Amino acid sequence: MKVNWLEHILGSNWTITPAGGSTGEAYYAQTDEKRLFLKRNSSPFLAVLSAEGIVPKLIWTKRLENGDVITAQEWLDGRELNPEEMKHPRVAALLSKIHHSTELLDMLMRLGKHPLTPDEILLDIKENQKVLDKVDPRIEIHQAVRYLEQEVWNVQHDVHVVCHCDTNHNNWMLSARDHLYLIDWDNAMVADPALDLGMLLYNYIPEDYWETWLKEYGIQPDSHMFQRMKWYSISQALSFIQWHQMRGEYHESSVRTEKLKTIMKQHGII
Repeated sequence: MKVNWLEHILGSNWTITPAGGSTGEAYYAQTDEKRLFLKRNSSPFLAVLSAEGIVPKLIWTKRLENGDVITAQEWLDGRELNPEEMKHPRVAALLSKIHHSTELLDMLMRLGKHPLTPDEILLDIKENQKVLDKVDPRIEIHQAVRYLEQEVWNVQHDVHVVCHCDTNHNNWMLSARDHLYLIDWDNAMVADPALDLGMLLYNYIPEDYWETWLKEYGIQPDSHMFQRMKWYSISQALSFIQWHQMRGEYHESSVRTEKLKTIMKQHGII
């Protein structure tokens, strides 16, 4: 559906299609000559991501009279990675580039992002769960929260990087020109790199291949890294379950709960 801010910017000769996504604020737009991906109120962080080649090229940015900012990026032919392709060394290399970028880190810190700590994550999960327990209390959720409480002071880490915070395979895009991108940066944080690594490895990489994948990422993992990855994979699983429940997406929350149970069984937590 066309909306006023798109018509105001582009005029009537563009075909506009919603791009989906959780916010409903993204659109594809095309004429005979041009194709764009438009989004309302993207972070200023997008410009640095574009300059680093991590997202498709930023074409222009415009500010509306009401203060909203519209960004236009290249709309590229391409596809999402499938789960099997997450094992590829290029995925490890791009995530390593992101985690080691001082430009990205400086920009997020200038935008007011402070390092996210495990105790802050746990507090947020517990506050949300107080509300959700009134609707759908589950024993697996309480077992996971108890595990996070027991281990929270064992997973402190002094090195913080830019984390994407949703390394799901459908956020990785391979263009027709064979360039790999990581898109959808709305939830980016400054945090322990184990936050991104835990979600990605637990969801996509067989455990007997973890050390090889992490070497391609650029580290020799130790027991503390594995401990932190486990803690963050469980905390992220809980956060996603809560997010879906708050939106009334109960099927999605059940799918996430089954994934959480798998991780917890794998490590003898339940």
